[in-house]
Amino acid sequence: MLTREFIDDSLYNPHYGYFSKHATIFSPGEPFDFNNIEDGPAFHRLLGQRYTEFEDRLDEIQPDDARQLWHTPTELFKPYYGEAIARYLVSNYKLTLYPYHDLIIYEMGAGNGTLMLNILDFIRDTDYEVYQRTKFKIIEISSTLAELQMKNLKDSLNAGGHLGHVEIINKSIFDWDTYVHSPCFFLALEVFDNFGHDAIRYDYRTELPQQGGVLIDTDGEFCEYYNTQLDPLAARFLRVRQAAARRPFPTPLGPKWMRGIRNKMPFQSEFTLPEYIPTRLMQFFEILNDYFPAHRLLASDFNSLPDTIPGLNAPVVQTRYKRRTVPVSTPFVHQGYFDIFFPTDFNVVEDIYRAITGKLTTVMSHQDFMERWAYIEDTETRSGENPLLTWYKNASVLCTV
Repeated sequence: MLTREFIDDSLYNPHYGYFSKHATIFSPGEPFDFNNIEDGPAFHRLLGQRYTEFEDRLDEIQPDDARQLWHTPTELFKPYYGEAIARYLVSNYKLTLYPYHDLIIYEMGAGNGTLMLNILDFIRDTDYEVYQRTKFKIIEISSTLAELQMKNLKDSLNAGGHLGHVEIINKSIFDWDTYVHSPCFFLALEVFDNFGHDAIRYDYRTELPQQGGVLIDTDGEFCEYYNTQLDPLAARFLRVRQAAARRPFPTPLGPKWMRGIRNKMPFQSEFTLPEYIPTRLMQFFEILNDYFPAHRLLASDFNSLPDTIPGLNAPVVQTRYKRRTVPVSTPFVHQGYFDIFFPTDFNVVEDIYRAITGKLTTVMSHQDFMERWAYIEDTETRSGENPLLTWYKNASVLCTV
């Protein structure tokens, strides 16, 4: 398998993939009352208690030492995070599409469905006329999560639910084949990081790229290999990145002046460390361009990550065992039991998105986006600290303008 194929298989295989079988998204239960929490450390302690209580309840149903559990800003800061997204959507809808078009929202990878519910609750409660024209469509690759989203949607009917406004489409965005001519908003929040990447290394002397993959030997061990023949998708990414770049992008070869010196030194490696290129993300942009030509994208993800494996734009690879996080140093690990997630170079990604779609964009920090669209008083602690602004300093937001 190519590296991106192995990552896709590990994360999304319907029979044993991480998101299909082993992953559980933390839900804190009742929203946190931030205004009555002392400060940031107190919030952290309270979150730890909620985490323990959540796993204790899961253990009563089905004990699982290898359960994979993680949290999202949607869940930690519900409903305030979703309300900020809803303000952005309604404001931009009214500026550009109202009253000639309905408000159509696509969300890819919706987790528990909490963001959908928070957005629809907010629109219903603040602008019922827009709510009547709102359609929310989830594209979810995991059948388990799609079932959970529908269950949570139906459970919300007791509070005046949104069943008539929602469609849950259980398929991969990469299998999408329906042309959507209507203007729509497309939400991709914390999904870029789990898209498959290709591993590319370079020969220091020729500066030519080689593409990585994995073989399984007779003992069942994974063996990484590199091929001088790039497959069409990886080759296209490198061409598009080069043509689209509006500013220099990092390369594992290092500065040109260093390369000549390095080549003259003894005992140097022939090849660079791998660079992980977001080939699947480029394919996603092509699908948006081909099937959703009138879309506006709102995407958010991590721009940097700690504890990554060696390489440029390399992922974090980790699992949880007996409620402890266990990091490892390679993506080639037992499929389905490890999360593999990448940082996003928003400078490169923005240029590629612009080149493929022809749309204008803006990139801002998570904090700047929330300061503009959230009621930040809702998430301020008594000390004045605001976890909504400080917890995701390594995240950025990309918006179509």
